[in-house]
Amino acid sequence: MSKKIFCYYYKQNKKKQNSQIYPGKLGKKIFNEISQCAWEKWINQQTKIINEKKLNMFDINHRKKIETYMINFLFKNKK
Repeated sequence: MSKKIFCYYYKQNKKKQNSQIYPGKLGKKIFNEISQCAWEKWINQQTKIINEKKLNMFDINHRKKIETYMINFLFKNKK
């Protein structure tokens, strides 16, 4: 049986992620508050953003931008 958490993104109980997928304090927050399906939704959105804005993930400034998009998407979500 998979563990469930109250997902901040969906505002309901959802399947928890198997492991911490992002480093640091933000990673712990994501692991504890964001469900697996919300994370998968973010990954799809992230791909679109990287392609549309032509971001280079080797560039630290671009990585900071995508992290800001991620925080807004997962935690400031207005469905």
